[in-house]
Amino acid sequence: MITGLRSRVPFMARSLRAPLTRTFVLPRKTPLHSNNISINIYSPAFKRNFSVLNNRILFNASKLSFAENKNSNDENKNKKDEDNNKNDKNNKKDNKNEPVSPTQLLFKDWVLYSLGFTFLFSLLSALGSSEITHSLTFQEFLTRYLEKGLVQKIEVINNSIVRAELISTQNPRYVTFTIGSVAFFEREIDQVQEKLDIPLNERIPVTYERRSSIFSYLIPFIPTLILIGGTLYILNTIRKKRGTGGSGGPFDQIMNVGKSKAKLFNQETDIKVQFKDVAGCDEAKEEIMEFVSFLKNPKRYEKLGAKIPRGAILSGPPGTGKTLLAKATAGEAGVPFLSVSGSEFVEMFVGVGASRVRDLFKTARKMAPCIIFIDEIDAIGGSREKNSMRSNDEKEATLNQLLVEMDGFDSTDHVVVLAGTNRPDMLDKALMRPGRFDRHIVLDKPDLEGRKAIYKVHLRPLKLSHPVTDVFAGKLAALTPGFSGADIANCCNEAALIAARHDADAIELKHFEAAIERVIVGLEQRGRVLSPEEKKTVAYHEAGHAICGWYLKYADPLLKVSIIPRGQAALGYAQYLPDDQYLTSQEQFQHRMIMALGGRVSEELNFDDITTGAADDLQKVTRMANAMVLKLGMSKKLGTIVFEPKDTNMQVHKPYSEETWENIDSEVHKIIDDAHTRCKKLLSEKIDEVKKVAEELLTKEVLTREDMIRLVGPRPFEEKNEAFKKYLDPDSKQ
Repeated sequence: MITGLRSRVPFMARSLRAPLTRTFVLPRKTPLHSNNISINIYSPAFKRNFSVLNNRILFNASKLSFAENKNSNDENKNKKDEDNNKNDKNNKKDNKNEPVSPTQLLFKDWVLYSLGFTFLFSLLSALGSSEITHSLTFQEFLTRYLEKGLVQKIEVINNSIVRAELISTQNPRYVTFTIGSVAFFEREIDQVQEKLDIPLNERIPVTYERRSSIFSYLIPFIPTLILIGGTLYILNTIRKKRGTGGSGGPFDQIMNVGKSKAKLFNQETDIKVQFKDVAGCDEAKEEIMEFVSFLKNPKRYEKLGAKIPRGAILSGPPGTGKTLLAKATAGEAGVPFLSVSGSEFVEMFVGVGASRVRDLFKTARKMAPCIIFIDEIDAIGGSREKNSMRSNDEKEATLNQLLVEMDGFDSTDHVVVLAGTNRPDMLDKALMRPGRFDRHIVLDKPDLEGRKAIYKVHLRPLKLSHPVTDVFAGKLAALTPGFSGADIANCCNEAALIAARHDADAIELKHFEAAIERVIVGLEQRGRVLSPEEKKTVAYHEAGHAICGWYLKYADPLLKVSIIPRGQAALGYAQYLPDDQYLTSQEQFQHRMIMALGGRVSEELNFDDITTGAADDLQKVTRMANAMVLKLGMSKKLGTIVFEPKDTNMQVHKPYSEETWENIDSEVHKIIDDAHTRCKKLLSEKIDEVKKVAEELLTKEVLTREDMIRLVGPRPFEEKNEAFKKYLDPDSKQ
């Protein structure tokens, strides 16, 4: 019996394309011990993984080897023990790099064998039909065999192949050819035999046969088997990874589509921002710090009967530091901080948003005390009253679940919800009421002192030519009125880039001034060449602006006039320094309109024709005149009535009569015509100064405040801008 097995072993070894010896190869390096007999199982250099079929063959071969080694094992026992000890040591060393088990690659083997069998079936099918590879044409069959009477029998196979059996003296005995139509074939055969006058009872018999290979039945099932095997493999992989606490990959995400995507931040490693890095919003920072203090030491408040606020809305223009303040809260809270975006609750699947809200608050309650930050909450918290078409919207279901969760947990849970938005007016009233978001914290654009504090934070990591002082930071703050925190950070970065572009050793004030112009007006377009006529028109246009601003009492201080093209449409500009004021008088409106019309009026006085250069100025003037009449009640004829409602989204008809509309139109025209008349009178009186400034601009292209003083003398009015007088006035120390 052993001899019979031995004769089959080499055949099996050859089928595996590997020499078969008495020591067999398995994927794992594990010695087998049985009855004091040891067989070393080691992995070859290429670490081949066997499939189930290979393992079965290997198992049979290993039994034979085991029987043959049994008689000679006593002689080699000591040597085998030494080899086992060496293998044990190697197993310990290579434990971390242990090859993958064959059972884990079952699906891979399944696919490989399926593709192999498919190829084999296709090959056999091709071999089965190889007899027609050198077949004749129908016409050759007629002339060579049928008309000569050499055909004994004809078989039509599957209505497409004809196999003709020739008489016994012919070689080859069979010939084949293909046909397109059985009816045409029969008709041609009958015609040929009629021509040969062959009687009906002696005509060549024609039989019809339909053949099919077993492979034609098996091949269609192979894709189905691959699909079933792949599905079982994927489900098995997901189940195993879930059991070990891992992720099941992209398929596991489908199963967890209702889970919250909130990210848990570690304040020691993930967040580097602290409250000292947040400047320009001291009041908002104090309110947020109170939340942090309550979560760190709740007994301090609870002993007095105070309850922690349920949440706070951080609102304000873009770039004012809402997200930065939330990051600082995460960095100093000392409690778990969950951050999520409002858009992550919105999915194409129904019910996913509400499910994620439930999961988020469930996780937060387990971690209490805890802070939840929802950025851009207007993505799910939009008002339900403004759009009647979204009564069954998925966003509304998500909002309803958020309302329930925020008002559902007790104050003893110590879970605080912070939310950021740029559009607080779009939020639902039920979301903004006390008991959900108790505090509404507004982060507006910083004033002069706020900008100075922000500059000190962003100047800290930069390499400057001199140390950061209050005067230097104040000068930069005065040059950037209306800038937000993000604008200031961008300005500091642009200054560093400009200094590096010029190979400077340190960043100087001139680099900051260039960066401020880059942010406000745009990139300098030196390559945009203007014709002499266009350049002269731009010079007189900007000179008109400059002279109007110089001789008007309520005009903003002039810093620079330039005719160098910048950005996409600015062929020239005049830079002014507006004050941080919160109230504007009617006279200030009029002076601003006169100054805006200075460019167009200067073109009217100095040229025969006007250009499109004043398009932006005319839009500003029109907006100011409309605001004075429709919103601010600065028309004596119409009185103190607001004609433009605050919410005009759903307005179809004007809330006033046609006669009132005509009066509004006439008042707007009157205000603009008044400003135009006063501007024309002013520039007509100062026509020489306009020409002087324009000619200087054509020569130097850029005029500063010192150049204006040299050309037209000091400004006849005292500057009302305190920031300008403190940091930018030529008499002040820099």
